[in-house]
Amino acid sequence: MAKKKEKHTFVRNPKAARPHRLVALMSDEELQMVDHYLRKYHISNRSRWMRETLLKHILHNLEIDYPTLFDEHDMRR
Repeated sequence: MAKKKEKHTFVRNPKAARPHRLVALMSDEELQMVDHYLRKYHISNRSRWMRETLLKHILHNLEIDYPTLFDEHDMRR
């Protein structure tokens, strides 16, 4: 007798929902590069990878641009 597949129930956190869509258009070459990268590093969830990559870049830039009391030149003196 074949095993019955169990249904998985997911409890979703309403705060974690992503109701906003962000769309980007790419050329054929750009899409080939992304697909090659995803295959090379065995990334199966392109949406999550794109979201994490974009947000890491944004957070990195915000960290660099964080306002300080003194200029970098003044702090190095």
